[in-house]
Amino acid sequence: MKPTDLTAIRTLSSPTVRPDGSDVVFSVSRPDTEDNRYRSSLWRLDLTEEGAEPVRLTSSTRDSSPRYSPDGRWLAFLRAGEDGPAQLHVMRADGGDARVLTEQKLGVGSFDWSPGSTHLAYAARVPEEGRYGTDDDVKPDQEAPRLISHSTYLADGLGYVLDRPSTVFLLDLAELPATDAADAEELPASVQLTGGAGDDTEPRFVHGGTRVAFLASRDRRGAWVPDTLVRDVCSVDLRGKGFRRHTDGTGSVGSVTVGTDGTAVYGSNDLGSSKQDFVARNAVLRRLDGPGVALTDAETDHLACAPVIAGDGSVVAAFEQRGDTVVRDVGSGHVLLDGHVSVTALASGGDLVVAVAGTRTSYSELFVGRLGETLTARTDFGRHLREAADPIEPEELSASANDGYPVHGWLFRPPSKPRRKAGHPVVLMIHGGPYTQYSGNLFDEAQVLAGAGYAVVMGNPRGGSGYGAGHGRAVKEAIGTVDVADLTALLDHALTLPELDGSRVGVQGGSYGGLMTTWLVGHSDRFTAAISERAVNAWDSFAGTSDIGWFFADEYAGAYQHEQSPLTWADNITTPTLIIHSERDFRCPLEQGQRLFARLRRNGVPSQLLIFPGEGHELTRSGQPRHRQQRFEHILTWWGDHLR
Repeated sequence: MKPTDLTAIRTLSSPTVRPDGSDVVFSVSRPDTEDNRYRSSLWRLDLTEEGAEPVRLTSSTRDSSPRYSPDGRWLAFLRAGEDGPAQLHVMRADGGDARVLTEQKLGVGSFDWSPGSTHLAYAARVPEEGRYGTDDDVKPDQEAPRLISHSTYLADGLGYVLDRPSTVFLLDLAELPATDAADAEELPASVQLTGGAGDDTEPRFVHGGTRVAFLASRDRRGAWVPDTLVRDVCSVDLRGKGFRRHTDGTGSVGSVTVGTDGTAVYGSNDLGSSKQDFVARNAVLRRLDGPGVALTDAETDHLACAPVIAGDGSVVAAFEQRGDTVVRDVGSGHVLLDGHVSVTALASGGDLVVAVAGTRTSYSELFVGRLGETLTARTDFGRHLREAADPIEPEELSASANDGYPVHGWLFRPPSKPRRKAGHPVVLMIHGGPYTQYSGNLFDEAQVLAGAGYAVVMGNPRGGSGYGAGHGRAVKEAIGTVDVADLTALLDHALTLPELDGSRVGVQGGSYGGLMTTWLVGHSDRFTAAISERAVNAWDSFAGTSDIGWFFADEYAGAYQHEQSPLTWADNITTPTLIIHSERDFRCPLEQGQRLFARLRRNGVPSQLLIFPGEGHELTRSGQPRHRQQRFEHILTWWGDHLR
């Protein structure tokens, strides 16, 4: 795979199954480096015909998030114009022209159908008057100053949030004019159900459609609670009255799923007595307004995405496991999908279950099956990339750290023989998070490097997910200890394998992986060169500049923030280092890279600082396509200069 092959990637998302199980509609997105944008449209797969091929349903190029109505007659989705934000649209399920339903200044986020298919509830950010283009005479740099009184005023990928809270609205489709009426172009009225400060997100109809639930940080009276990780399931009636909080104010709810029978399940992680201890706290599924019994295990079950409820009330969920994902019926324990898959979304209709999952040879495909049966792949969007470049299969690695702890990972070996007897140059790649996991499945970072002749070693040291919560919590106030031991053991083991050159070893990582990269070159001279990307390098300034700094540094580094800051040890660095950062990274702000670069330059260490304008923390995953390609080109140039 080459950097230019990014355009061959197809990413599937948001599957929705027609209630009778006859088909599934989903979104397909691809990067377009020429126009520097993502093109996404809706596709449909007929599930009644064996071997049917998916067909494109919409011709627009910014369509996403399809959702069938419960009666199967309508399909709602989000569509954005060339320059405008996404608005809610609806079309007949069997095709035809789509009708726009909203005109929100900042666009529409998530939405939900009522059980009777008569209403839609949606969330949209409502800008403060005089900001974000609400006044044509006020340019962004002419807006009034912001008076900040809370810690949670920023969000990566968005910016300031307190002056544009997420609000829940209700649409009555009975007010939608007939297509041949004189007022057919008029939009139906949106009734605002929530308001005030703070975000209300993820609306869901509950209690037979008589109430709209949403996620929010609010007390039992409905007042916003700022600067907290606690998020509850709340609800109001269809007039926006009768506020109710359904959960107990001790955890952080991440999702609410409602079945066709009205059963609702939510996932919430316990935040401990401090209500802030989030480190490796897996979300536990429970029934809303039920007995509170845990349906999943907080130690072993790490949700990979939101669960679904099948027609018979069975809860189906996907869990991370040793770099892969397992989909199972939570009640019976029956496994519907496992093996080398990375599940990113689930859907159900009747007794059908659909999963979007990456594999060894594709970024995402649709897997379909009936409840109690094994899901099987029904699409082949991975062919677009395979036609450009054959995916490189990984070799699984197992090693033991110096304390005997097992370490698991993969080696992506270049397809060609090394150009010299010593073997291929090696890059140790470290994931972010830290509570996330690498996989042996198709991953552009590993594929591009291996395709360019580098042996890529990557794994899941302590601190990551997929191996139990204890594995993830092992680095709490212990960064630079057991995680270093695991990474070192994995690399040392890989270097015993044939065709790898232990004299030419680089290290690369982003976010927490960037932190570990800076840490490793500050404590060892074994690496020939390094790439530290969007890293946390100093906890002190991170705590005051990051959108999550007000709690993240305390929970991960605690009282050891000075000792566990890579910048503390930066004067020991002699390894040539490329620092990559983005101007609008509010998660690990630009100053984190600038401070490291200034120190290395002062000390005469060969170093460069690569800054991407207009990008945030998610550059490598959802940044501008052209920037993603340019990033790869710079990385290959750096490794070519130092490892080839």
